[in-house]
Amino acid sequence: MSIFHLAYNVDDLDAARDFYGGTLGCKVARSADSWVDFDFFGHQISLHLGEPFATARTGHVGEHLVPMPHLGVILPLDQWQSLAERLHAAGVEFEIPPTTRFKGEPGEQSTMFFYDPAGNPIEIKGFANMDGIFAT
Repeated sequence: MSIFHLAYNVDDLDAARDFYGGTLGCKVARSADSWVDFDFFGHQISLHLGEPFATARTGHVGEHLVPMPHLGVILPLDQWQSLAERLHAAGVEFEIPPTTRFKGEPGEQSTMFFYDPAGNPIEIKGFANMDGIFAT
């Protein structure tokens, strides 16, 4: 299995460390004065000081307009549910609260959208059957 690497900007590294490391539970890895790496659910993200990317709610998915661009990860459903509970307990505001879409269809998935402190949109998906990720 390949591991992706994604680098993007945040405007406050301390807030990023608190959110990604504390709220999301991602392990902090290497860092410098202007960037910090995280183990983002088994993948590497590098957050650099700078202007966060512009986003808009332009992605039509089911009945929702989702923020574009966005980043995220797909988790087994039990891990997704645990993370949703953790985010609720931490008082995270959801752009799209935890929900299930495409119920009973190929690719049925649970999803939630929220923003990091810099305004970067994050989607976390959950699948009961990981074989359904690429179902048509």
